[in-house]
Amino acid sequence: MAVGSYPCCLLILSMILILTPCAYQLQPAEVLSLLRIKRLLNYPAISSRWNVDTDFCSYEANPYVTIICYEESITQLHITGNKSAPPLPRSFSMTLLFATLYRLPNLKVLSLTSLGLWGPLTGKISRLSSLEIVNMSTNYLYGAIPKQVSRLTNLQTLILDHNMFSGRVPDLLGELPRLSVLSLKNNSLSGPLPDSFSSLKPLRVLVLSSNSLSGELPDLNSLSNLQVLDLENNYFGPRFPSLGRKVVTLVLRKNRFSGGLPAEVNTYYLLEHLDISFNRYTGPFPASLLSLPSIHYLSISGNRFTGMLSQSMSCNGELEYVDLSSNLLTGNLPTCLISDSKNKVTLYSANCFATKDHSQHPLSFCQNQALAVGIIPHKENKVSGAKATLMIGITGVIFGSIFLGMIIFFSLKKATMKPALNKSQRSLAEHASVGYSSQLLPDASYILQTMKLGELGVPPYRSFSLEELEAATNNFDTSSFMGEGSHGQMYRGKLQDGSLVAIRCLKLKKALNSQNFSRHIELISKLRHHHLVSALGHGFEYYLDDSSVSRLFIVFEFVSNGTLRSNISEGVPGETLTWTQRISAAIGVVKGIQFLHGGMVPGLFANDLKITNVLLDEHLVAKISSYNLPILAEDMKCEMMVGSSSSGLREPNERTKYMDKIDIHDLGVILLEIITGRPIIFNSEVVNIMKNQLQESIAADGIARMSFVDPVIINACCDESLKTVMEICLRCLSKEPTQRPSIEDVLWNLQFAAQVQESWRRYSHSSEESPLSPSLPSQSPIALSC
Repeated sequence: MAVGSYPCCLLILSMILILTPCAYQLQPAEVLSLLRIKRLLNYPAISSRWNVDTDFCSYEANPYVTIICYEESITQLHITGNKSAPPLPRSFSMTLLFATLYRLPNLKVLSLTSLGLWGPLTGKISRLSSLEIVNMSTNYLYGAIPKQVSRLTNLQTLILDHNMFSGRVPDLLGELPRLSVLSLKNNSLSGPLPDSFSSLKPLRVLVLSSNSLSGELPDLNSLSNLQVLDLENNYFGPRFPSLGRKVVTLVLRKNRFSGGLPAEVNTYYLLEHLDISFNRYTGPFPASLLSLPSIHYLSISGNRFTGMLSQSMSCNGELEYVDLSSNLLTGNLPTCLISDSKNKVTLYSANCFATKDHSQHPLSFCQNQALAVGIIPHKENKVSGAKATLMIGITGVIFGSIFLGMIIFFSLKKATMKPALNKSQRSLAEHASVGYSSQLLPDASYILQTMKLGELGVPPYRSFSLEELEAATNNFDTSSFMGEGSHGQMYRGKLQDGSLVAIRCLKLKKALNSQNFSRHIELISKLRHHHLVSALGHGFEYYLDDSSVSRLFIVFEFVSNGTLRSNISEGVPGETLTWTQRISAAIGVVKGIQFLHGGMVPGLFANDLKITNVLLDEHLVAKISSYNLPILAEDMKCEMMVGSSSSGLREPNERTKYMDKIDIHDLGVILLEIITGRPIIFNSEVVNIMKNQLQESIAADGIARMSFVDPVIINACCDESLKTVMEICLRCLSKEPTQRPSIEDVLWNLQFAAQVQESWRRYSHSSEESPLSPSLPSQSPIALSC
C-alpha cells in the first residue's frame, strides 16, 4: 500500500465502522494497523479471518491470538506462531513493524513469539511508552539489545529468550524503575552483568541461562524481592552470588564458581530448588542443605565436595530430587535419601560411599583427590590425643620415606643416563604436579570434565606422560606421522583404551619452565566445543639439566572423515556433500568461530582459517582445527596475528582493531569454495577474481547464476537459499574490514538459507544426491526458485 493512500483508506474504514452496529468500536487507525501487522507477518494462518469488518475487541481469545481492548483502543496484543517457524521473508522489516505498532498508543502488553521475526530490535521500541510487558521470545532477533529499552519507564516484564542477541547486557536496564521480570536465556550475550542491576529493587525473576556471560556478579543482596535467579550455562564466578533471603529458585549450574559455599546458604529458608552442579566447588559439603525447610530439589553433582555422610542424617520430607554424584563424598548414604525410592530420585555415583554397587570409587581415590586440592579428608573414625599424634608421626615417616626414595630413584636414573647427551630429557609425571599450583589442575582437568563436556562425547581434559604418548605413537614412528606445518608436527596415536587421538608436537626454541605454561595450558583446556577439534590434554618433555621444557605435546580428538575440501571440491563424484549438508557445515564453522571469539576468555582471533583446516566427523559435523594460540606465536615468532595475505589488514594497529574481521574474510573464502565446488588457492589475486565473478553471478538471473555454482548441487538447491549464501559470502570478502558482517550476521544469514532450503525441499518433495541417500533423476534448473 502506498504511503499516500493511507489517509484515504483510513477515511473509508471510518465510514465502514460508523455504519457497523456495535456498542464499542475499535478506532479505525488501530484496525488498519492490525491489518498491516497481518501483512508484515506474511499473513499467518492464525490471522486469516482478519478484515475490516472484524470486531477485534470481541475477538475470541485462543492459544495463538489474544486481543484485549479498553474502550476504543488495544491494550494487549498476543500473537504466537509455530515454534519451528522459519524466518520471515527478506522483505520483512522490524522498523516497519514497530512503526505500525506505534499506531497503538495505549498498548501495554506486547507478545510476539515464534513468528520468525528477524533483524535487530529497533530502538524505536521506546516510542511505545505505555508498554508494561514485552515478550518477543523464540524468534531470530540479533545484534545488541538497544539501550533505548531503558526509556520504557513503565516496563515491568522483558522476555527475549531464544533469539540471537549478542554484545553486553545494557547497563541502562538497571535504571528501569519497575522491572520485575527479566529473561534473556539462550542468546549469545557476553561480558559481565552490569553493576547497575544492584539497584533493581522490584526485580523478582532474573533468567540469563545459556549465554556467554562472565565475571563476578554484582551485589544482589539488596534485591529483597528476588525469588528466581537462573544463570545456568555461562562463565560466571568464582564467588558465590550475594543474595537476599527470599530466593526460591537458584540455578548456578555449568559456570565457574569455586571455593566453598558461604554459611548464608543455610539461611535461605524459602529455597525450594538449588542447582550448583558442574562448577568448581570444593570443601566440606553442608549436609544442612538436605534439611532446609522448603527444599524440594538439590543438585551438587560434578564438583569436588568432601565430607563423610552418615545414615542418621536428616532430610526435608518434601525432598524429591537429590544428585550428589561426581564428588569426593565418603561414608554412608543417609537413610532418608533412599527410604522412599518411589517418590524420590537420589543419584550418588562416582563418590566413595560404602555401598555394594560398583558405581563408587575406592576410599583412597577421594582421599588422594582431596589432598590434591589442599583439603584434608574426613577420617572414617575419630581419633584423639595420642592416637592423632601417633597417626601424624606415622604419616610423616611414610611421606619422608617416599620422598627419600624418590630422591634415590632420580639420582640413580640420572647416573645411568648416557653422558653423551648434552641436554638429556625426561618426561613429565602423569599428573603434572611439578611446577603447578594446587588450583590449576582441578580447574583445567577435573572440573572441566563436568562442564558441558559430557555432551561433546570426548573424555575429560588431563595431562599425559611422555611414556603414554610414546606408546600411543609407537615411539613417534614415521607410520604415525601425519604431517608438519607452522604449528609443529602432527602424529596419529592410539591410547591404551583404544581411542584414536591426534598429537601435535611443538619443539620450543625458548627456554621456559612448567610454571610459565600455566596460563597457556588453561587456555588450551578451554578448546572444547561441538564445532572445534577438542583438546584432550597436554604433556611436556624436559631438559634435565635446567628443568626447562623442550617439547610441548597437545593431544586432540581424532576426526576421521577428512577435510571439508575433501568432501566438496576433491570428493569422489557422487559422494560430495549436498547443498543442505554444505550449509550445515558452514553453520558449524561459524559457530566454532563464534566460540573462539566470544566463548573463551581471552578470545582467539586470526585463526588462519582454511577449508583444509575444517574437518568433518562421521556425522558430517564440521570442526575447526586451527587456533591462534599465544604459545605458538610466542615461541615460533610466527606472525599469526596478521592472518591471511588477502585479509585486507596491513597496519599493526588496524589488525588489532579488526581482529575478528580477519576470520570473517577467511570464512568468506571457505564459503566461496562451498558454492563453486572448486579448490581455491589462498591468494589475494585469485580471491579477488573469484569475488568479481561472484558479484556478477548474484546480479544475474537464477539460470545464469548457475554457471558459477558447483554442478553437483545445481539440481537440488533453492535459488533463494543459494543467493543468500552468495550475498553473505560477498560481504565477508569486502576489502574494508568495517564493511564485513559480524559473525552473528553471518550465522543468521546461513540459518535463513538453511530454513529456506528445507522449506523448498519439503514443498518440492525432491531429494538431493547424497552419500547418505540414493540418487534420483535430476530436475530442471528452472524449478530452482523458491
